[in-house]
Amino acid sequence: MAHPALEPGATAVVTGGAAGIGLAAARRFAEAGLNVVVADLGEERLARAAAVLAAAAPRGADAILARACDVSRLADLVALEAEVAARFGGTDVLVLNAGIQPGSRVDGPREAWERILAVNLWGVVNGAHAFVGGMRSRGGDGLVIATGSKQGITTPPGDPAYNVSKAGVKVFTEALAHDLRQDPECRITAHLLIPGFVFTELTARGRTEKPAGAWTPEETVDFMLERLEAGDFYILCPDNEVTRAVDGKRIRWAAGDVVENRPALSRWHPDWADAFAAYMRDG
Repeated sequence: MAHPALEPGATAVVTGGAAGIGLAAARRFAEAGLNVVVADLGEERLARAAAVLAAAAPRGADAILARACDVSRLADLVALEAEVAARFGGTDVLVLNAGIQPGSRVDGPREAWERILAVNLWGVVNGAHAFVGGMRSRGGDGLVIATGSKQGITTPPGDPAYNVSKAGVKVFTEALAHDLRQDPECRITAHLLIPGFVFTELTARGRTEKPAGAWTPEETVDFMLERLEAGDFYILCPDNEVTRAVDGKRIRWAAGDVVENRPALSRWHPDWADAFAAYMRDG
């Protein structure tokens, strides 16, 4: 496949793997002959995912493991890592994808903030702490992918806890990639997946049909694999509404708030609306 760690017989662990992007990635790995472990919550969801993956895997159910796991709990992930090592010999590919987006406000309930940060940010940190040491000790090719968000880069108003969590995922994954490449003996690479608008249970919000502007999870994973082959760290995905060029301009404008000393989130500031529109049109 697109990365040397993605070889038949290797083992991939996918958090948030029972649906959406996580399940689509797990299915691609299973089809390619990898052992696949999906970690998520909800026994029925996990059973459905395991059946889908077993049907896709050349070795069937022998290559698949589905486990309930709360990624906000380091102990759950440590136990999962040990089970994967006992069952398959260790982990080669780690996809830290679990996430929630229930909505938030700056002055919203502390419990909501804590849960969002615990799953979206601590889930990634915990996953790396539980698995990467063992991956390094194996000495072979390895791959870590963390699912970020454009909201963690341009930080639009409206859902601050989610933005904070995904900004943290970006920073942590950058630091992880840097740490791994400092070791000349290490053959593990880390990458940040930045999806566009993807139609999943997280984004459906009551809709039963995919909006025209959204990509499917499978399209997103296929793009991810293509960009892994190209060696990208920042896997910035377009969709059917937004091109890579448009994303790039929005990201440059967001960074420009700091460089140009504009008001915070100037893209949504009424005094800067015309300037932003002109920049997107002509800049």
